[in-house]
Amino acid sequence: MATFTTPETSAPVPLELAESARARRRGLLGRDGIEGALLLSPASAVHTLGMRFAIDVAYLDRTLRVVAVRTMRPGRVGLPRPWARHVLETEAGALERWGVRRGVRVVVQDR
Repeated sequence: MATFTTPETSAPVPLELAESARARRRGLLGRDGIEGALLLSPASAVHTLGMRFAIDVAYLDRTLRVVAVRTMRPGRVGLPRPWARHVLETEAGALERWGVRRGVRVVVQDR
């Protein structure tokens, strides 16, 4: 499993990679939560239709720098971010704990 860090994370965060079209479409649908985060790549928009819990969404550019962060309740459709190339999804509140905010670069380590 991959992990990611930011300058403020105290330990690497578990990271699932959704690189196929099918995995990106599914995202976190059908789950009751996630330990760590899910990276959708490539992606520039997400929705929470059919989701069971609120999520934090970080839109990342080509260099994995955060360009926007949003919290989305279930049943919402997010606007596409033309500058975003990747989307990081996790349970609501987690991104703040990990220091993921606009301008921060996320470092992904694939094990």
